Amino acid sequence: METADREVLRTAVDWLTAGEPVYLATVAKTFGSSPRPPGSLAALVASGRFVGSVSGGCMEEDLVARLHSGRLPEKFPAVITYGVTQEEAQRFGLPCGGMLELVLERLENAASLKSILDKIDERQLVVRQLCLDTGEASLHPATARDEFLFDGKNLRKLFGPSWRLLLIGAGQLSRFVAQMGLALDYEVIVCEPREELASLWRVNGATIDEGMPDDAVRVLADECCAVLALTHDPKLDDMALLEALASPAFYVGALGSHVNNDKRRARLTTLGVSRENLARLHGPVGLPIGSKTPAEIAVAVLAGVTAARHNIALEARSLVAPARLQVSG
Repeated sequence: METADREVLRTAVDWLTAGEPVYLATVAKTFGSSPRPPGSLAALVASGRFVGSVSGGCMEEDLVARLHSGRLPEKFPAVITYGVTQEEAQRFGLPCGGMLELVLERLENAASLKSILDKIDERQLVVRQLCLDTGEASLHPATARDEFLFDGKNLRKLFGPSWRLLLIGAGQLSRFVAQMGLALDYEVIVCEPREELASLWRVNGATIDEGMPDDAVRVLADECCAVLALTHDPKLDDMALLEALASPAFYVGALGSHVNNDKRRARLTTLGVSRENLARLHGPVGLPIGSKTPAEIAVAVLAGVTAARHNIALEARSLVAPARLQVSG
């Protein structure tokens, strides 16, 4: 699945390769309500085409209009502010005094963007740093914890591969987690070595892996990956967790009650998992929102994953689930 950032970069490369100068807009700062968060991208060309979004479309159209009328800044990179007046706030969909700053660049060479795309395709993370004084853009190694930064002189934006969900088990709950994960723009891979269950998997867009869970985790669990053990079979779940807890995965969770997860932690300790790695396990998985149905539990599970992805620390307690989902694994 192509991320929004990758779509902007790929399209910008296509335009640059065709000989069209590209204007790249990045949301640098927001104040009050704003349509898009800092780091959001859009690219546009003189023909009026644009890709990505820094607003609901109004600001992109305004940038195109400024380009056609020769009202863009003379020097790039440049900072453009929207929403200063009440009329502008209403025009551009910035209610309650909302305001944002865009950094606008003029690109004529696709090499740097191609390098970012290569890194993304290799599932590597990279930070692009733009110096506003010189216009120089440079690429630097990064981790998933690097945050967007704009201090008025430098703009640092993280680029990386799509976020990934690795689900262990192709049961009913996995189906709902997979469907919701796809809607949240995750790449979803379901590992199910049990042939009878793998043959029944029917979620379009989610890949089925019929190998063993530990092998799948070793290959797929990077720092942009969440591993969720949902098989209802402690042997398969534990195989996955042994590898996942030692991997760079940003989230590792396991289904089950407090009692069953205590038993799981004891087993994993016996198998040599360190106390530090064991502390990474979210078990019971998900947030305590009173979930009862599989779909509600999937919401709770993905809410926990989303909080971890955004570095939000939340207390995890047991999910309220029907007996059929209180598994022994």
